[in-house]
Amino acid sequence: MTQLITPQLVSLDQNLGDSPADVIRFLAGKVAAAGRASEVEGLFADAFAREQKTATGVPGGIAIPHCRSVAVTEPALAMARLSNKVDFGAKDGPADIIFFIAAPEGADQEHLKLLSKLARSLIKKDFTAALRAAATGQDIVDLVEGALADKPAAHAAGSAAEAAPASAGAASSTGPKRIVAVTACPTGIAHTYMAADSLVAAAKEMGVDLQVETQGSGGFTALDPSVIAAADAVIFAVDVDVRGKERFAGKPVINAPVKRGIDEPAKMVQEALAAATDPHAHRVPHFGAEESAEQASEAASEHLGTKVKKVLLTGVSYMIPFVAGGGLLIALGFLLAGYDIALGTKANDILAHNTLLNLPNGNLALYLGTVAFKIGGLSLGFLVPALAGYIAFGIADRPGIAPGFVAGAVAGFMGAGFLGGLVGGLLAGLTAHWIGTFRVPRWLRGLMPVVIIPLLASIVASGLMFLVLGGPIAWVTLQLNTWLTGMTGASAVVLGIILGLMMCFDLGGPVNKVAYSFAVAGLGAGSLANPAPLQIMAAVMAAGMVPPLAMALATTLNKKGFSLAERENGKAAWLLGASFISEGAIPFAAADPFRVIPASMVGGAVTGALCMATGVTSQAPHGGIFVFFAIGNLAMFVISIIVGMVITALVLLALKRWAVRKPVEAEQVPVPVAV
Repeated sequence: MTQLITPQLVSLDQNLGDSPADVIRFLAGKVAAAGRASEVEGLFADAFAREQKTATGVPGGIAIPHCRSVAVTEPALAMARLSNKVDFGAKDGPADIIFFIAAPEGADQEHLKLLSKLARSLIKKDFTAALRAAATGQDIVDLVEGALADKPAAHAAGSAAEAAPASAGAASSTGPKRIVAVTACPTGIAHTYMAADSLVAAAKEMGVDLQVETQGSGGFTALDPSVIAAADAVIFAVDVDVRGKERFAGKPVINAPVKRGIDEPAKMVQEALAAATDPHAHRVPHFGAEESAEQASEAASEHLGTKVKKVLLTGVSYMIPFVAGGGLLIALGFLLAGYDIALGTKANDILAHNTLLNLPNGNLALYLGTVAFKIGGLSLGFLVPALAGYIAFGIADRPGIAPGFVAGAVAGFMGAGFLGGLVGGLLAGLTAHWIGTFRVPRWLRGLMPVVIIPLLASIVASGLMFLVLGGPIAWVTLQLNTWLTGMTGASAVVLGIILGLMMCFDLGGPVNKVAYSFAVAGLGAGSLANPAPLQIMAAVMAAGMVPPLAMALATTLNKKGFSLAERENGKAAWLLGASFISEGAIPFAAADPFRVIPASMVGGAVTGALCMATGVTSQAPHGGIFVFFAIGNLAMFVISIIVGMVITALVLLALKRWAVRKPVEAEQVPVPVAV
């Protein structure tokens, strides 16, 4: 295994600047100079982005900036002992010992375990004292390798109370209190394990039996159910969702960011002990209706816009796989069976009367293409129900899924489309959440999330869609379609601009889908004598391809302007954009809507106008560039997309450069926030 740290990666008693950015950039340079990273700026950007999420300073004058990065080619530890201390956000002041952990994006588990073991050693005073006394870089290397060779701290085995003084004041007269804890941080390399060991050490001094489940980057070993059942209280020191949270249902709980487990472990243990004897203490909710109510209570401080955005993005994120899989399968179907497979009942007729042993006219490609087209169509048929179902899930958790799907299906049946799916999902989620707040006898609680809430919420939400809302929403959708149809002919270019703006306004959302539905609905009427519907389809598809392709291009042109996650999404966006999956740009729009969406709309409008002006047609409703054989005037189709893509990418980069409040480097002291 590659040596994680070498003397070349150590810097002793130097002044590396006054801010975390200065120190991290210097250490990123050391890693790159050692041949373990392909570029300094990319590694720095990823590490500093992680630093901004949660400050990495810990008690004792230590800081552990760390990240996973595609720029890292080999796992590395770079260490600096500073002559001029730098504030990394620790409560006890600035740090002079800095360990920079650089892990590849796909780091193997053995390296991650070693890095985690080092993080644990840094909370030991004798180890940090030896680091400060070391005279050479080789001394540092020897100390680190010695720490990595030791057995990891046994934070989850045995009773810490057995080694505690018998007079420990926290222990009850009937024996030691038992606490279980979960620690987890976004990266899962350092803070997860340091918090675990800090909590165990604090509990041991207090005579408390505390066992920890570390949900780190290398996976996790779940606590024994009997240990959880015997616990008097739970500590969640986490910056991400707890996996398997329902296992702790009903236990008194202390929730805090993972960094507090490092900074104030004794206080957290004391708070857990107090909660164990407090009948009014905050408790882990039962999975289902009570959890939904609890989540809503915890989010009470969020602004309404933030809440709505969160649940809508939840619905969209779960809907995307149906779009991606269905769209690509339809494109494959067109490639194998021809675009006319979508017209009339041809696909259904082939599947009803033919099999692999009875091919239509002996044409295997036609049969397989029909199968792919039908599977894709069925997948796309779940879009509105999935959108509504997971919007409801975002509001009410699992009890909201079934009524949300039903409300979405009703919206589709009534012709209310995506607008109806949005409304139905919100209705179903709010209803399920409201019913979940009812106080019911204990014997009835088990039936609430699986029977009572789905039943009543489905009746209320779907009933309202059928009786009150579905018709008006369907009318609004119809009026939009009629209005757009009236702009054909002489106003073709204007129509192309409007369609381009609509396709890029919400990137797969309701406005986008109204434009797409309008195009698809008229496709069957298109012909050589009436090419307008085919031109509208081409303009809609080309404009919808622009945002994800532009995001991919922008992340290629200026890597430093985007986070690691955005750069990874940018790679996938090439294929998503080429396949006409506008949702590929959603991660970018969610993170930076006021720059991404306007830039996308500018490029989409230009692309739509060019397509309509040059008479580009499409006889296929989906598939992007993969249905090139169904595109009329293919050259202008491609040129229009490229022009829109370049415009959007350049506008976005310009906005990111000039439409900012202050540069990232100006934020010298990262503010700890929960992720």
